This record gives sequence, structure tokens and C-alpha cells, in this order.
Amino acid sequence: MNYQMNNLPERAVKPRNSGITMVMDKGLSLRQVEDFIDVAGTHTDIVKLGWATSFVTPKLQEKLDIYRSAGIPVYFGGTLFEAFLIRNQFDDYCRILDKYKMEYVEVSDGSIEIEHEVKCEYIQKLSKLVTVISEVGSKDVQKIFAPYKWIKLMKAEIEAGSWKVIAEARESGNVGIYRDSGEVRQGLVDEILTQIPEETIIWEAPQKAQQVWFIKLIGANVNLGNIAPAEVIPLETLRLGIRSDTFDHFL
Repeated sequence: MNYQMNNLPERAVKPRNSGITMVMDKGLSLRQVEDFIDVAGTHTDIVKLGWATSFVTPKLQEKLDIYRSAGIPVYFGGTLFEAFLIRNQFDDYCRILDKYKMEYVEVSDGSIEIEHEVKCEYIQKLSKLVTVISEVGSKDVQKIFAPYKWIKLMKAEIEAGSWKVIAEARESGNVGIYRDSGEVRQGLVDEILTQIPEETIIWEAPQKAQQVWFIKLIGANVNLGNIAPAEVIPLETLRLGIRSDTFDHFL
């Protein structure tokens, strides 16, 4: 920090297990990545190359190298895993992970239908090779899971080897744990937290109001994901209670 300020909430130190800020890169250029790291790298824990953007991203290896040189882990979005899986190319997917020396992978089923036991088998296989982040919830706004099902799925995926489980919301923040208006399904979140340790969950929260809600519920060190690159610094001020939305919360 640039100067001393008293009575701020204590932030976990990188590399951290809680208080994670996962950033969504939807197609930044190499220069934009360099600028982003210069400004917000200190506050960024991990970067997701959204859905299957890595397939069409120019100079992909160079981009990965820039993130890694800054000590920021990168992984491909779960939709890429699903795109390979539905084409019966799981082995090809593993070769892609090896080619690009990926240390993290996302396993999801938000766009395809797959038996959950089978999904957990893929988590088990991949967790022997890389750190797995799995995602629970559908990208289909019509599919609304009951709280007991969210809990059951999350528990099974953690037991299968997931380091963290992501609560689905898409990059828009209007499905899964949110209503189509973007409002948090509060009862659902409360139920999940009765059974799943909060440090094991990354809550996708692309909208400021969603970030504020989770910070007030869980604290400065809540794990938040799908954060836009330009929103990392603003999010950090929310976490520290030095933005009006959380100004009184930590005093």
C-alpha cells in the first residue's frame, strides 16, 4: 500500500487460500495484459481465459508467458473442457494441457449433459496431473438447482479432488446463484454455507452489487471470480472498506 491507514480488515497474503480474486480474461492483447499486470497484478490471484477463447487467441503462448513471469497462474475456461469432451477428444485435451504446461484446469458441465459420477471421474483423473477447479451450476437460466443438490454436487467434487468449487454465474452474473436480474439467491447461498466451507468456494461475482453482498456476508477474504480486469482495483477497495459501498462495514 502507498501509505498507512488504521483499522482496515486484514487481507490474506499471496499465495493465498482465501480472499482469492479470479480474473476473467476474455481476449486481452499482450500489451493489455502487461498493462493489467502493472496496475492490478498484485491483487490478482489467478486468471481464467474465458470459456474457449484460448482456441482463437493470437499469440497464446506469449500471453501465458507474460502471466507466468508475473507469478499469476492461468487456466482455460471450463467450456473448453466441455467442447473437447463432447467431441470425444479428452486425450487431445490432456495433450493441450501438457503442451501449454497448464498447472490448473477447470472441469465444468454448464453447457453439456454429463452424469455427475462421470464428471467426478474426470476430476479424479485430472487432479493427479494438475490442480482442479470444478464448477457447479448450469449456464441455462431455466435450470434452477435446489440447495440440497448444490451441496451434494459440491461435496462430491471436493471429495473427487477439486481444490476449489466455483458457484456458476457466467460472465454476466445472471444465472446459477443469481436470479436473471442479477440479485443473489440469498437462501441458496445461506444453505450452501451450512455444509460447504466458505474457503473452498469461489463465488462468481462480476457485478459490483454482487461483490458487495458477498464481502458483507463472508468478509474481506471471500473468494470471488469472473472479475473484469478493470474491476480488480475497485474490488480491492471494497474488500478493505475504503469505498462507500462497504465503508461502514469494517469500522
